[in-house]
Amino acid sequence: MSLGLGVDRGSPVPLYFQLSQQLEAAIERGALTPGSLLGNEIELAARLGLSRPTVRQAIQSLVDKGLLVRRRGVGTQVVHSQVKRPLELSSLYDDLAAAGQRPGTTVLVNDIVPAPAEAAAALGLGEGSDVHHVERLRLAHGEPIAYLCNYLPPGLLDLDTRQLEATGLYRLMRGAGITLHSARQSIGARAATAAEAERLGEDAGAPLLTMRRATYDDTGRAVEYGTHTYRPSRYSFEFQLLVRP
Repeated sequence: MSLGLGVDRGSPVPLYFQLSQQLEAAIERGALTPGSLLGNEIELAARLGLSRPTVRQAIQSLVDKGLLVRRRGVGTQVVHSQVKRPLELSSLYDDLAAAGQRPGTTVLVNDIVPAPAEAAAALGLGEGSDVHHVERLRLAHGEPIAYLCNYLPPGLLDLDTRQLEATGLYRLMRGAGITLHSARQSIGARAATAAEAERLGEDAGAPLLTMRRATYDDTGRAVEYGTHTYRPSRYSFEFQLLVRP
């Protein structure tokens, strides 16, 4: 495949890093799609006039990021690009769809339950009050990327399991006439429990990104509280930072 790869030998940037950045950019823009084969290191090194250890180091850096995988008898294969999600009030489903990541959903729980203390406080309800509880596994290109746990006030909207598997929660809320206005969100990290690791295809104790969010409509009413965990090899948050005058 023609990717326009090349290196600048006069640059202070290491050659392996130049190559890895170009390959990563090709994955991000879709020139290298999931399942694509890179060919072997010897061919790539010869084509670019690089040493085999330099090419191996570039490829290994992308293997470490989870973008490539080495398969015995197959070669080096593109797995996926990392989802880079801007910090704005959007749903993971919409962000995946916009990035061409083929979102999918498996609904694990869709029920009315007594509200846990944290969810009740976030929604402005009494502890133990009825809330709609939804747990979903979000997939990208058929691979698990996030585990989503959400609580909603009862009677807010009908949450049909088939609809939840076909689209995003925020799309369903907007379709029900709910105008999403703002949210409070916190981001963290911790080690995966055995159950979380099994759901997300990670090792027990592997690092996970975490997110808690309370979302409000245009009247100031809390309409959703969520606690989510993400695979950091597949997902990252992007911030824009401004200097305060």
